[in-house]
Amino acid sequence: MAAAGDLGLIDEFCDTLWLEQGLAKNSLDAYRRDMRMFLTWLDTKRPGCGLLGAGPADLAAYFAERHPDTKPSTANRRLSVLKRFYALALRKHQVVEDPCLKMATARQPTRFVHTLSEAQVEALLAAPDVATPLGLRERTMLELMYASGLRVSELVALKLVELSLNDGVLRVTGKGAKTRLVPFGAEARKWLERYLADARGIILNGQVDDALFVTGRGGPMTRQMFWVVIKKHALKAGIRAPLSPHTLRHAFATHLLNHGADLRVVQLLLGHSDISTTQIYTHVARERLKGLHAQHHPRG
Repeated sequence: MAAAGDLGLIDEFCDTLWLEQGLAKNSLDAYRRDMRMFLTWLDTKRPGCGLLGAGPADLAAYFAERHPDTKPSTANRRLSVLKRFYALALRKHQVVEDPCLKMATARQPTRFVHTLSEAQVEALLAAPDVATPLGLRERTMLELMYASGLRVSELVALKLVELSLNDGVLRVTGKGAKTRLVPFGAEARKWLERYLADARGIILNGQVDDALFVTGRGGPMTRQMFWVVIKKHALKAGIRAPLSPHTLRHAFATHLLNHGADLRVVQLLLGHSDISTTQIYTHVARERLKGLHAQHHPRG
């Protein structure tokens, strides 16, 4: 059984990340799970050792035993969490060496994203029944996500005060509590105006809430609710392509690149801190352009 002191160290670690880096609750929950997974293993293999007593051999044995068949991305994420924990412990003089210092990350295959064609996006956007308040809300959320490239967590967390219809921009708080201004176009603005005028008040039914996208019980939509929305309307639109909650975010980035947008601009719009994260979309865009060339060029 994990000692209270070690569990307290994990809580202290997560609190520090929240205070210093503004990590979101979902990220902190994942960090806490990863740390507790290592602690459980450590307590079984070396009872009484504790997190601060673990050495390089313990870390190597943990990853060799627990992660031989784990996806490289998952293993690397868990190693990254441990590296951050021990770097902080070293900074606080709680350990004399970082046991992760010589741990190498697993090699990852090139990551490709699944996206939708422009015709598929149009079919998805047209699927909700906008004659109903809930359908109008869902159409507006889909339109805004495709128009802005927001993460799902950013979309459902939007407040009314963070929307400027006059300027056509959103003030978005993303990962690491970083704030950015994200523009949206005339089509999304039209749907936002309709939703605010004809649906939001009806959905709230006299309740008061500062969320932009609300539920009948009051309070904002959740990520899980929006994922249900995407799957429901994709089925109605006849889309059989692989989907994820970020399907429209991926489409936003890929379609911008297909139409000649600069990669750095797309990086800023998506809120990526590292351009290498944005580069996963360039492969999809290149493949799309190659397909168009083969289809339309006389010598394709």
